[in-house]
Amino acid sequence: MKLLIVEDDPRAALALERGLRPHGFIVETALDGLQGLALARSGAGAGAFDLLILDVMLPGMDGFTVVSELRTSGIETPVIFLTARDALPDRIRGLEVGGGDYLVKPFAFSELLLRINNLLQRGSGPGEEGLLIGNLSISRLQRRVYRAGKRLDLSSQEYSLLELLARNSGNIVTRSRIAEELWEMAFDGDPNLVDAAIRRLRKKMDDPYSEKLIHTRRGVGYVLETGRD
Repeated sequence: MKLLIVEDDPRAALALERGLRPHGFIVETALDGLQGLALARSGAGAGAFDLLILDVMLPGMDGFTVVSELRTSGIETPVIFLTARDALPDRIRGLEVGGGDYLVKPFAFSELLLRINNLLQRGSGPGEEGLLIGNLSISRLQRRVYRAGKRLDLSSQEYSLLELLARNSGNIVTRSRIAEELWEMAFDGDPNLVDAAIRRLRKKMDDPYSEKLIHTRRGVGYVLETGRD
């Protein structure tokens, strides 16, 4: 998981970075709102951020405005606000502009870690509404798909195929399983039906982008994940 920390106190930013890296997170930092906004937008392509941690009172542009600008651009990366401002109107505003959580300073690092994991699971867990893989975002309730903030026009079958791959992100989904779940039919060994469906999905979801998410595992099936073959 890749995190962006936007914090104007260099010591606090470094402490957060040092605390998060041992837990397996890839961390980048920005020291003002404008830099944070630029990084979050550039990360909407390959190497997208999975979560943003933003201070509210930032030089250049405050955290609320940063998130408002991202949401206006169609970037739905989950956000945790970190701030000393604990007034109820501030907490409400943070949620209204698109924040997923709001943690008041000072805080225990263990609590921040718990909130990060909860928010990531809320966005990407297989039993939840959202699925996030790199810069691919899937709303399961609305059956909508976005890549790098742009909505993709998928057929019902293409969506079902993508959701099946996304629910098993990082794991190989065999051709037989795809055939059984999409067409409720036993797989007879002919890969043409499944492969043709994958080609149609790739044309819309992968071909326009430099980073490919659907990878072929020859003789077995397909896997949806970030990174290259």
